[in-house]
Amino acid sequence: VQLQASGGGLVQAGGSLRLSCAASGRTFGSYVMGWFRQAPGKEREFVAAITWSGGSTRYADSVRGRFTISKDNAKNTVYLQMNSLKPEDTAVYYCAALTTFYSDTYYYTASSSYDLWGQGTQVTVSS
Repeated sequence: VQLQASGGGLVQAGGSLRLSCAASGRTFGSYVMGWFRQAPGKEREFVAAITWSGGSTRYADSVRGRFTISKDNAKNTVYLQMNSLKPEDTAVYYCAALTTFYSDTYYYTASSSYDLWGQGTQVTVSS
């Protein structure tokens, strides 16, 4: 199973981008898909997560109201619509799959909870 992230690029502040994460290979029993990001010199941080079943979502405070995570179960694809982008959103964005069930959604925000990772896509927001 592979996760393929795409859609990154260079955009001016205030602009929008949509990232995609497609899962290929054998269908796996993941519960949650997440997006994380890592800026140069900083640790990887949680951005957003969504459950495959039910579509429950969770967002980092820094992106809530600007980013929207969604999914297409038929395509095994998760999206991250990013609006009102800011220079501080500049980072490599990674998608990841969580295959362990946790009743506490806190675990959706922890990178250590995720088992599978995509290769990352660069997002650069110019001021």
